Amino acid sequence: MASQAHEPSQPSAGATPTDGQLVLQTLAGRRQAFDELVRRYQRQAVAVSYRLLGNTQDALEVTQDAFLKSFKSLDTLDRPEAFGGWLMRIVSNLSLNFRRGRKLRTTLPLDDLLGPAEGQTPADAAGGSEWMAGDGDPAHAASSREMGRKLQEALMQLPEKQRLAIVMFTIEQMPQKQVAEAMECSVEAVKWHVFQGRKKLRELLQEYL
Repeated sequence: MASQAHEPSQPSAGATPTDGQLVLQTLAGRRQAFDELVRRYQRQAVAVSYRLLGNTQDALEVTQDAFLKSFKSLDTLDRPEAFGGWLMRIVSNLSLNFRRGRKLRTTLPLDDLLGPAEGQTPADAAGGSEWMAGDGDPAHAASSREMGRKLQEALMQLPEKQRLAIVMFTIEQMPQKQVAEAMECSVEAVKWHVFQGRKKLRELLQEYL
């Protein structure tokens, strides 16, 4: 960082500090500021890692490593306000390096994940494959579990960037700008990866739609 490092600004009384303020306060030696960043992003970090690994214990371990790595390299972050996207990039990279090829689990409704098919309105899509709906029918529940397995397999067949975009934007519902920061690409590229990922998923799951 440049020698004229940002001075940590203090939030006004009663105001919630921004990510940027917490980063600068951490760099100034206030460890409790980083603890607040951990509290702010821990759930999301674990969720993203879990979607990529499919194992809770592995996700917790990766998340711990990600926070440790981010703390040690915090002074390399050019834009303190971009901490969230930067952290998710660390989480996703560590997760993919930790255990590539592990199955991905999701409970997101299939139509929400795939988006509307070509020529189909959102209203049409809303009445489609509700494979996760619980109606108390054992046969339906068994069918839902089978569909879940097929969906996991299909997600793991996506190219890495498409899978990351689907996991972070569609499943975890992160803002497109934050996903772009995490993936080190433009917002338009995120939209393209989501579009291509959904298209590929529809092809892989065509017989179940």
